[in-house]
Amino acid sequence: MSDVTNRMAVTGEGEHGAFSYDIVWTDDFKQLPSEISAICKNKHGKICIVSDSNVSALYLQSVTQVLNNDYSLTLPFVFPAGEEQKQLSTIACLYEHLLAQKMERSDILIALGGGVTGDMTGYAAATYRRGIRFVQIPTTLLAQVDSSVGGKTGVDLKQYKNMVGAFHQPSLVYMNMQTLLTLPDEEFVAGMGEVIKTALIRDPVLFSYLENNMDRILKKDSNAMKYVIGTCCSIKAAVVREDPLDNGLRAILNFGHTIGHAVETEKHFSWLHGQCVALGCAGAAWLSCKRGLLAKADYGRIISILRKYGLPVSVDGLTEEEILHACMNDKKREAGKLHFVLLNGIGNACIEEQMTEQELKEAIHELICK
Repeated sequence: MSDVTNRMAVTGEGEHGAFSYDIVWTDDFKQLPSEISAICKNKHGKICIVSDSNVSALYLQSVTQVLNNDYSLTLPFVFPAGEEQKQLSTIACLYEHLLAQKMERSDILIALGGGVTGDMTGYAAATYRRGIRFVQIPTTLLAQVDSSVGGKTGVDLKQYKNMVGAFHQPSLVYMNMQTLLTLPDEEFVAGMGEVIKTALIRDPVLFSYLENNMDRILKKDSNAMKYVIGTCCSIKAAVVREDPLDNGLRAILNFGHTIGHAVETEKHFSWLHGQCVALGCAGAAWLSCKRGLLAKADYGRIISILRKYGLPVSVDGLTEEEILHACMNDKKREAGKLHFVLLNGIGNACIEEQMTEQELKEAIHELICK
């Protein structure tokens, strides 16, 4: 295992020109004021912290205390925890809060929490006063390896995941590794769904590491997690740099998400996102194997590692038709075609634009508990 630096630069060309920001790994919040100072041109600007009711109870006071001496903090915006809050109605409440706090374009939002908080705060930052800066402080494994990096923001529309959104890069991603210690085991395991997905699409070495270091990872060993999270961020940053606006290559990050999002929707978000992605990875791996792209032995390794980490490879309580219907309404469809990501071997994702409805139905059939 190679050493992982405590800082990584993410650069690229986006919709509004070049972007650059750092991802920082630490074991506390002490460096946060100096990190914000490095990106904040307006030293007298305001900061509004956005968090949900669960995370705010754990970390809002700590973050507020380290920032209080150097910055003008407004009242935080705290919303009820849960995916069901990821709606335009919550964003409207956040807009009203920002207006009441007299937040200007030169001010900063901080997203303190998991993927829901990060996605909503990022979308509000992209659209409030036509765009202000925001900082990601992800507190879940899922957010640390996925949603906090890359600049995709958004909210759900009725039952459809992330149907309304915008590209808006953060100015800083600050990860306090100690937050993983307060993460419920189920949420940590769900985050491993995205970790395994990332290894599957671009890094067979990481995949082998996940197979061989399961005990250390499940114990949240600091060095092991810095390696895993740092490697995942490196992979995502590289993909985003090549395709910042999701016009091609970036689609490989959606491996497992077509079926995963469908199940997440049809389960009314009773399953965690990473669990759904893991199930989707199992389905996509089965399709890859059926098409002769993925060796049967490697398909077996994928199913085995998902099971060993406690992630689902089958689902009950849903019909093939329900999942298929949700898949066909997926936002990744273009010109009536469903873009589907397969594996041409572990660590080598490929985009398939000619996925038939029958093939998808057969894959879903394999995932239904008999």
